[in-house]
Amino acid sequence: MKVTNRAVAICLATVIGTAVALPAQAQSGRASWYGSGRKTANGERFNPNGLTAAHRSLPFGTRVRVTNRANGRSVVVRINDRGPFVGGRVIDLARGSARAIGMSGTSYVSLNVVR
Repeated sequence: MKVTNRAVAICLATVIGTAVALPAQAQSGRASWYGSGRKTANGERFNPNGLTAAHRSLPFGTRVRVTNRANGRSVVVRINDRGPFVGGRVIDLARGSARAIGMSGTSYVSLNVVR
């Protein structure tokens, strides 16, 4: 049986009784966009036209390639906020990021952390 770091972290979290948000290296799912807000969760001023995004667990400053599965267009965004807070969504893109990949409303996307 192969034991991964993720499995060890989950076991430790279960034993200790704390929730651990493990960073996602690759994900896919529904994305939405947002265009209003004053400050992001990391304290910087929100730029609706910026190439930024909100993710639940990735560290601030992480760069993620977001690919729109419907048209193949992709953009690299920087995580600077927390969210999405709607179930079933994996990322919230700033309006500028969403426009860059031709997204309106919600779209099915793939996420890959850029190293």
